[in-house]
Parts: sequence; structure tokens; C-alpha cells
Amino acid sequence: MNGSRHEPGPTEESVITPPMVGVWQLAWPTIALFTLHSLVGVVDFLFVSSLGTEAVAGVGIALQIHFFSFAILAAVTTGTMAIVSREFGAGNTEEAARATQCSVALSVVGGLLITLMIPWSEAIVAVLQVEPEVAALGGTCLAILFLFQIPFAIEVTLGQALRAAGDVRTPLIVGSLTVLLNVVLDYALIFGKLGAPELGAEGSAWATGFVFLFAAGVMTALWQRDKLILPMGSWRASLTRALSWRLLRIGLPTAVEQAVFSGGLLIFMGIVSSFSTASISAYLIGVRILSFCFVPGMGFSMAASTLVGQNLGARLPDVAQRLGWRCAINAVAVMGSVGLVIVVFARPLANLFGAVGQETVDLTVSFIWILGAAQPAMAVEFALGGGLRGAGDTRFPLVVVLIGLFVFRLGLAVVVAKPLFGTVEAVWCCLLADWTVKAVLLSWRFASGRWKRFEV
Repeated sequence: MNGSRHEPGPTEESVITPPMVGVWQLAWPTIALFTLHSLVGVVDFLFVSSLGTEAVAGVGIALQIHFFSFAILAAVTTGTMAIVSREFGAGNTEEAARATQCSVALSVVGGLLITLMIPWSEAIVAVLQVEPEVAALGGTCLAILFLFQIPFAIEVTLGQALRAAGDVRTPLIVGSLTVLLNVVLDYALIFGKLGAPELGAEGSAWATGFVFLFAAGVMTALWQRDKLILPMGSWRASLTRALSWRLLRIGLPTAVEQAVFSGGLLIFMGIVSSFSTASISAYLIGVRILSFCFVPGMGFSMAASTLVGQNLGARLPDVAQRLGWRCAINAVAVMGSVGLVIVVFARPLANLFGAVGQETVDLTVSFIWILGAAQPAMAVEFALGGGLRGAGDTRFPLVVVLIGLFVFRLGLAVVVAKPLFGTVEAVWCCLLADWTVKAVLLSWRFASGRWKRFEV
């Protein structure tokens, strides 16, 4: 493996067989892993919901704000996906391995920056204008998550690099172990079982942090022992200014995109929370339930990114485009089907969280119906956005996010939905406009083929 080169042949068949495997071969392990994570998320919320609406709001808001840390990670991992897949597709395993090591080092620095924000955790949550009890609990949970940001960054970066190289099974195996551990730790730390202290809602955050640490430890141990498809080489040779800038040049637009999206998401949550604690709790519970729809999109997004990047590296741009469309079609079929099932059974699913009160349950059902209708558009955005980023075309998705978020989601919510209709359901309907516009614009961009000329 060290420094070796595999020579892809000039035929299409060489690009859809290992290590550059087909759409479903790349997508299903990621879908399986994220499905398990979604299941854990729902179980986690079921545990927390037994503690009341404020607990659900506090923990859920902390998790959503923690998602903001992906913006910093995206500055690195987007470049990781593009470069590793391109170099691996071109047969240059050594350069792909160097890019992985440099990515890990940069992501650790980013993780440290997030950790330094711990003293301001409660103030960050309070910006959403939630009730004081929710702000205090959410701030504590957020501080705990920030404490484990460095191992989280290592886990995410190594996982992305492996998927870019076509190894989707290792992240699945490690992720499956962490899912089981997460459920056990949630139960033990929230309720004080199995000899653990009873920490209440904060126990959920501690469980998540310990899982980050475990996953990073396992992945790093495998990497150090040369058990991964991307071997660990010389750190001195990998940590160069040129390679660092190459990674960041690709990833910075996506980092801005993620930061803008996350910031807009927080503003949107602030609008929702201005109605009532029940409204924000329903939103957070609904997102957890609908996460089973989102995970196929994430799987096909990563598959599209890998396949587009590898085929461009193998100098087969037309194959890259065809496989990108195939990822989008599969994403629409799967996300649409799962979304339909969840919409049909929205009431029974929401009733699982009945401890939070009937008002929250009713609002959760409404949210599921509304966002469930957006699943086909979300599928296109996930898959084609991943394909463009895999090609190194990261600026256009940024522009699309800005338009969808500020003009259609937030703009319509502030100017039309809230003042004219005055209901949280009307605000949620703005999500449909946001996702539809993004799907149309990204489809146009991918069809244009301009991304085929991007250099990484």
C-alpha cells in the first residue's frame, strides 16, 4: 500500500468496480450507519422526553448548535473528499494518504478552536431567546459537546477520507460499535443505571462525548497499525503549506456555506422558538423522526462525491456525470419512499413522545407533514450537491445556499409567514420553498457540466 499506484484502465467498467465501486456499494454502508445514528437519536430523545419539554428543547438546541462545528470541519473535509477521491482515482495512493494526514492535523486545529468556545456556551444558546431554564441546560450540554470536539474532528475526517478512497465498510463497523455504546451510555448516565451517576439530560451530552472519544481512538489505532486503505506515513512530508492550502482552497467555500447554513438554521430556530417552547420542541422531535429520510440522502451524497471525484481522476468525466445523476435518482426514490411512510404514520410516531404534552405532539405531526413533502427536493440537493463538491465545484453550492436560506426560508418566514399568518406551521412551510429552489439550481449546474473542468 505504501506509495503504491494502481492503474485504472480506460474503460467504464474499471471505474465501477472496486476500489471505485458502484452507487449502491458506496451508499448502503453509509446509509446503514446513519440509520443507526438516527435510531440512537430517536432513542436518546425518547429518554430525554421523559424529563419534560424543557429537557427536549435544551438538549436538542445544544445538538443543533454543535452541528455548527461542521462548518469549520468542512473547510478541511470537503478538500479531503475531493483530493483523496481524485488522487485515488488517478492511482496515486501515496498522495491520497498524505492529504489524509494533513487533513487530520488541520481538523485537530479546528477542533481546538471550537473547544475554546466553552466559556460562552450558555450565551450562545441564549441568543435564540429561549426560556432561562432551557438556555442553562442547553449551555451545559453544549459545553460538554465542545469538550470532545477534537476527537470528534478526528473521527469525522478519517471517516471522510476512507469513504473518498472507497472504503465505506470500516466507518460502518466502527460506527456500529459506537451506536451500541451510545445507547448503553445514554440509559446509564441519564437515569443513573448500571452503576453510573444520574445526570439527567446532561447525561445525554456526556454519552455523546464519550462515544466521540471511543470512535476516534479506534480509528486512530487502526490507522497507526496500517490497517486502513490509506496508510499513515511521514507527518513531516504531509504537513506542507502547499498541501494545506490545496485542501483549504477547496474547502473554504463549503465551510462558508455550512457556516451560513448553520447560522441561518439557528435564526430559523429562533423564529420557531418565539412562538413557544412546545413549538421548538416539536421542531426538534420532528427533525429526529424525519432523520430516517435524511440519511439516504447523506449516503448518496457521499457516493456521488466519491464517484464523481474518482472518475474525474480517471479522466472519465461523462461517466462521472452519469453516476452523479444515478445517485440523485436513487436518492429521490429512497427518500421519497421513506418520507411517505413517515408521513402516513406521523401521529403514532409523534405519540411516542407523548410525555412532552399533547400540544407538542400535535405540532410535531404538522411539522412531519410539511417537511415530509420536501423529501424529493432534499434528495436532489443532497446528491447533486455532493457530486459538485466531489468535483471541487464548491462555490456554486455556496451561492445556492445563500439564495435558498436568506431569500426563501428566512425571507419568507420574516416578511410573509409570521406577520401575515401568525402560525408556526406557516413558518415551517417556508422550508418547502427553500429546498425546492436549491434542488432546481443544483440540477441546472450539474447538467451544465461546467464542474468537469475544475482542478483540485
